[in-house]
Amino acid sequence: MTAERTAVRAPVPTALDRWRSLLASHPLTVDLAFYLACTVYAVVLALTNEFYGFRIWGTCAAFGYGFATAHTGWLMATGRAGGLLRSRWIGLAAIGALSMLLPLAILVVRRLTGTDWLDTPFSWSAQPEVWVIERSASLLLHHGTPYVDVTALARAPEVNDYTPYGPVMAVFGLPRALFGGSPVADALTDARLMFVLTACVCAWITVRLAGSPRVPVRAAQFAMACPLTALTWAVAGPDLAIVGLMLVAAALAARDRPVASGIVLALVISAKLIVAPAAVVLAVLVYARLGRRALARFAATAVAACAVLNIPVLLVDPRAFVEHVIRFPAGLGQVTSPAASPLPGYLIASTGPAGKVVAFVLLAGAAAAILVWLLRRPPVAGSDALWRIAVGLGAFTLLTPATRFGYLVYPCVLLGAMLCFRRAEAGAPRPTSS
Repeated sequence: MTAERTAVRAPVPTALDRWRSLLASHPLTVDLAFYLACTVYAVVLALTNEFYGFRIWGTCAAFGYGFATAHTGWLMATGRAGGLLRSRWIGLAAIGALSMLLPLAILVVRRLTGTDWLDTPFSWSAQPEVWVIERSASLLLHHGTPYVDVTALARAPEVNDYTPYGPVMAVFGLPRALFGGSPVADALTDARLMFVLTACVCAWITVRLAGSPRVPVRAAQFAMACPLTALTWAVAGPDLAIVGLMLVAAALAARDRPVASGIVLALVISAKLIVAPAAVVLAVLVYARLGRRALARFAATAVAACAVLNIPVLLVDPRAFVEHVIRFPAGLGQVTSPAASPLPGYLIASTGPAGKVVAFVLLAGAAAAILVWLLRRPPVAGSDALWRIAVGLGAFTLLTPATRFGYLVYPCVLLGAMLCFRRAEAGAPRPTSS
């Protein structure tokens, strides 16, 4: 056999590989494009959006993103020598301060004027999910269920009567229900603060479970600096708490702790049902790593915990539970869900009955394709699982006929976390500078 035959040919780089190489070799160019696009988005939102909170966020965020853009341009123009001021993290720090913390503080204080419950979006300092979750906590304390009986109202039900979340979501409103009442207490117990505190704690736990890798700048841009995250942080927040808990569940599964992962996953599902598909991915991850017995423990724990968290509330008022948690998000409630962002699924379904059928067929096809991908190439590491969850939730958001643009925050955060997991899994040494 000749040497030519025994030689192993190097794999031919694909177009995707070439793009990755190009982006990796020009990080500042990518940073500049990202920050510039974010700046434009913030300015447009500040000038055109109907919601007061969105306009305040856009105004503040434009300065944060603008500073990051200018700082990146300075780095490109002057070279990348060492030094704290020349770190790429400086731009991210500005975004954290000006695009996240500042608008949140302004809106929490502004909310004390009491205009949020009025039918005037131009005066809302928080999005309706914040008020609704705080109300659900009060209802849970006084009536044993976080759900309004829309059939017992002395008027026709409206959108804000609904709480389209599981019982666990009411926990974030308990501080306001228990300790609110004065201006200072109301500001300190705003549900948004509970959401962001939970998200931050979960991010810290996830990084620790992943082995405390140095967080890549690109990961922080996906998970934190993206406008979807920064805007949600300031005006709403429940999705950040949920995705944070989801990351903890994934990290526990990747560290071969299926029982703990099942418990955290039950909290996630019992707060927001739409993220339940993540359970399938984590179940396959547990099976691929530990086998059938571990999978059985994981599944049994998750099911038992979900039962403990949901059945007591279900028994108090089964009809209200089904109306709020299942029928309303599915578009079958007495009031139609307003979730109608102009994403592909909604646009296709809006063409008529045939369009709705096509949208659901596409959604089912995407689900089937992801399931086949999951089973044929099961995830064996945390990054693998996060990638599959991100793709699944992204496809769900894009193709569901009734959905919100803001749900794309899930794949963005998951992709950022995936980059952290990959660094930890590769055993890359922690660099001494950015």
